[in-house]
Amino acid sequence: MSMENTNDSMLDVFLFETEQLIGQLEECILNSERAGGYSEDSVHEIFRIMHTIKGSASMMMYQNIASLAHAMEDLFYYIRDEKPVDLSYIVLTDLILEGIDYIKVEVEKIKNEDDLDGNFSELIHRIEAYLNELKDMTKLKTDCNTENTESSCEGNYYSNDAEEESRGIYQSIIFFEEGCEMENIRAFGLIHHLKPKVNEMFFLPEDIIENDKCTEVIRKDGLQLYFKTWLEEAEVYEFFYQTAFVKMVELNKIEDSIDLYKLYCQNTGKQEVSGNVNLTIEYEEAAKEEQDGKQTLRRENKERTDKESRPANVQQSIISVNVAKLDKLMDLVGEMVIAEAMVVQNSDLKGLVLDNFYKAARQLNKITDEIQDTVMSIRMVPLAATFHKMQRVVRDMCKKLGKEVTLSIQGEDTEVDKNIIEHISDPLMHLVRNALDHGIELPEERMAKGKEAAGTLTLEAKNAGSDVVVIVRDDGKGLSREKIIGKAKENGLLVKGEAEYTDKEVYGLIFLPGFSTKEKVSEFSGRGVGMDVVVKNIEVVGGSVSVDSSADKGSAITLKIPLTLAIIDGMNIKVGEACYTLPTISVKEFFRPMEKDIITDPQGNEIIMVRGQCYPILRLYEVFKVNNAHKSYEEGVIIMIEQEEKTVCIFADELLGQQQVVVKALPEYIRRIRKINGLSGCTLLGDGNISLILDIAGIVNNYF
Repeated sequence: MSMENTNDSMLDVFLFETEQLIGQLEECILNSERAGGYSEDSVHEIFRIMHTIKGSASMMMYQNIASLAHAMEDLFYYIRDEKPVDLSYIVLTDLILEGIDYIKVEVEKIKNEDDLDGNFSELIHRIEAYLNELKDMTKLKTDCNTENTESSCEGNYYSNDAEEESRGIYQSIIFFEEGCEMENIRAFGLIHHLKPKVNEMFFLPEDIIENDKCTEVIRKDGLQLYFKTWLEEAEVYEFFYQTAFVKMVELNKIEDSIDLYKLYCQNTGKQEVSGNVNLTIEYEEAAKEEQDGKQTLRRENKERTDKESRPANVQQSIISVNVAKLDKLMDLVGEMVIAEAMVVQNSDLKGLVLDNFYKAARQLNKITDEIQDTVMSIRMVPLAATFHKMQRVVRDMCKKLGKEVTLSIQGEDTEVDKNIIEHISDPLMHLVRNALDHGIELPEERMAKGKEAAGTLTLEAKNAGSDVVVIVRDDGKGLSREKIIGKAKENGLLVKGEAEYTDKEVYGLIFLPGFSTKEKVSEFSGRGVGMDVVVKNIEVVGGSVSVDSSADKGSAITLKIPLTLAIIDGMNIKVGEACYTLPTISVKEFFRPMEKDIITDPQGNEIIMVRGQCYPILRLYEVFKVNNAHKSYEEGVIIMIEQEEKTVCIFADELLGQQQVVVKALPEYIRRIRKINGLSGCTLLGDGNISLILDIAGIVNNYF
């Protein structure tokens, strides 16, 4: 593997992991804000995430990201260890979210190969200033309480007049993780938290705060601690390994008869205050033998033991796979489906009796279907991440609009193809912003209507056959039919009389380009851009959008999207010499009509009556300018299709049959030369012919 490929692979991993961590961090921050404070677990989680981002960014030489993450890490390190009570959670949340936004922007620049010109220095300065404020408040409280502390201290020797009886004397060596930096500060924090748990203690090197050279000593030789404590040995291990950045602990229990103060004086060369008796060489040798006889537990051994005690599949069950590889795998499966169809439907087999061949073909079809289902399931991802991103949108907009809104998420485990996720993220954000700005009222307005001051915005996802339904529902003021009609009339968007529009059709007008009922333009809405983008993006993936609303009860916008775009069940039809494919899910029924069943209205539109209902007819050969097609209804076939509560009929020459087809985009040169409405792609049939896939939503919207 070349160095360039290695670097690209590392960059992909960095970007993926950083985006995942940023998402987790943002969710943790927002949950803590809603809870009214940061729990101990949340602080630990935030600290861990920032430490990981800092290390990854440093490794990739993105110093701006690393510096900002380092400042945020230090802030939560202090919060975690000192637990300051005078903590302004509002200021803290705003600072961290601002930091998250900076990192998001830089990550996007990396993905787009732009220069990283973000200036974090001002934000880092504010984070450091906030940290210093916390330290000053803590120090002030400590100074006030010093006179009540019953302890004595000489140099780095510490004794505590605790009532608990000592259970043992220990000598330990602590090593910190490589690259954690500021080992002397880390050591000082560990010592500070160990003091309340010991009767006596001293540490080496001595002046870890005043002498910067101690950092290198601790990094190379570790921090040495000698202490007498009432804790059990297991509790001592637990204390050390819960301390941040501790990589390895060497712990030895030494003879209980030893005098720690004498040992302290011997190691530091200090004069004993009283009873100055040097430790004998014999005692030192005995103590050394005692120490050698004790088992030393290191972190590596502990991790190995934990790993061995875990089920083997816990760490091996999940791996990260590049999306490009999954796309390639899906393409190969599609080619396999096409190859299978070309074999089974080969015209050379007509008239032959090949029982064994068809038996093998059925087995091949079974295996192909299982492979296809497995590959598609690998590409499926839950909507949870997309839904949870909306929490930040809701939080920021509520803060700026002065509204109170609770976000409710339902069905977040519903899965769709990863490519579908990428297409619906922006439309979903538009809908959420629109509901917050247009739909949900201000608290005082809601209370005047007898509602709760806080509104509710619900994101719901559920499966519906081969589709996924995503609903954005609010309990706001709803849509006004009169207001929408008036705005549409003002903009010349009405195509028929006002009374002829049903409520559903009126509500659908909000998706037209340039439509907005917002009288005042704001940073969120009012320019008529957004809702039409929702429809376009959803239709790109073969989906549809509908809206329902009730006055003062709220609105619900429903997105209906396919599970996957790669392989679909299709119904192949023929028009002249051309082949077309309809998604089977859109086909309601098909039949051959009589000429007398066809009705022509004054405008020349053809209509057919089926079981007392009238349906419009579209001749496909007229739409796509196909020659040599059947003109008589009695020679062809009518296919009734349904799209979002609209039922229409299309006329074709004949049905070719149903099969799974691989969806491929139309060639670039065709799209560049001629834009053809009503087509969503193409596929290769078993006989080698090309079939064009009909865009049912586009046909219904453009021609009816």
